[in-house]
Amino acid sequence: MDRGVSIIEAVIAPAADGWRLDRALADAVPTLSRERLKVLIASGAVTRAGLMVRDPAKRAAAGDRLAVAVPVPSLPHNEAQDIPLVVAYEDEHLIVIDKPAGLVVHPAAGNLDGTLVNALLHHCQGSLSGIGGVARPGIVHRIDKDTSGLMVAAKTDRAHEGLARQFHDHSIDRRYRAIVGGVPRPAEGKVDAPLARSAANRKKIAIVPGGKRAVTHYRTMQVLRDAALVECRLETGRTHQVRVHMASLGHALLGDPVYGRTKGVQKALLETLGFRRQALHAAHLGFIHPVKSTALAFESQMPADMQELFTELHV
Repeated sequence: MDRGVSIIEAVIAPAADGWRLDRALADAVPTLSRERLKVLIASGAVTRAGLMVRDPAKRAAAGDRLAVAVPVPSLPHNEAQDIPLVVAYEDEHLIVIDKPAGLVVHPAAGNLDGTLVNALLHHCQGSLSGIGGVARPGIVHRIDKDTSGLMVAAKTDRAHEGLARQFHDHSIDRRYRAIVGGVPRPAEGKVDAPLARSAANRKKIAIVPGGKRAVTHYRTMQVLRDAALVECRLETGRTHQVRVHMASLGHALLGDPVYGRTKGVQKALLETLGFRRQALHAAHLGFIHPVKSTALAFESQMPADMQELFTELHV
C-alpha cells in the first residue's frame, strides 16, 4: 500500500503479445475487469518502468512489466451483521464458508443487507480484501442465493489475487451435487457449450454461439425414481452454468424455478416437502493456498432439505 493505493505488478504473457494493453492487462490481472483497467490506464494509474501509459489501445509486448495503482476502496457502507456462519476453514489470509441456501452473497438491489458480505464483515471484523470494491469486499467468486455449499473469501489482497488467478486458470476443483429430473444417458459426459445472457430474457442465461466458453463434466452417482443424483465438475465457472447445461441435456435440476419444468408427481413431492429451490449443492472445493502454497480440499454434505428430497426419491 502506498498513498492510498494498492500496487499490482503485472507481466504480459507471451500469448498476449500484440494485444491491446487493456485486454492484455485484463488477462494478466484477472481481479480487474477490462473496463476498469481502461479507466485506470486513461487516468495514469498504469506505469511501465516508472512512465505512465495512458492509451488503452496501445499494443502490449510479451514480457512487459507494468504496475497498476488501484485506489484503495473507501470503507464499506455495508453494515457488519451478526449472522451465523458455518466456517470450514479460516486463517489470516482467507476463509472458507459452507453457505446455506437462501443467503445472498453480496448486497444488490432488493438485498441491501442480510448478505454473506454483512456476515463476513462482522465475523472478520472488517479484515477483508478490498479488491472486490465497496460492495463486494473479500468476494472472489459467488454461488447463487438458492444454492448451498462451499465458497472461499479473501481477507487480504494477496490472497484475493492468488485465488483469482486460479479461478482464471480453471485450476480450482469445484464439484456440485445436483438432483435432476430423469436419468442422464449416457450416465456421464461433458457439456461444452458457450453461455451468455439470453436475448429473449436478460434475467436468464442461455447457450449462445459466441458466448463465453463453459464446460461441465457430469457423472450420475445414483439413479432415483425418475430422477438422478449427479455430480457436476466445473471446468469453467459461469453464471448458472450447471443449471443451464443440465437443462440443455433435458435433465433440469428439480425445483429450478427458472430453467426447469418439474413434472406433476415430482412437483407434488416438492410442495409436500416445502422444497422451493434448485436442488444444487457445492459439495467439494479444492485449491492451492495462495500464500502458503499448500493444497487444500473441503467436503460438504448435502443439507437436510436436499437429503430429504434424495431419500424420498430413493428407488
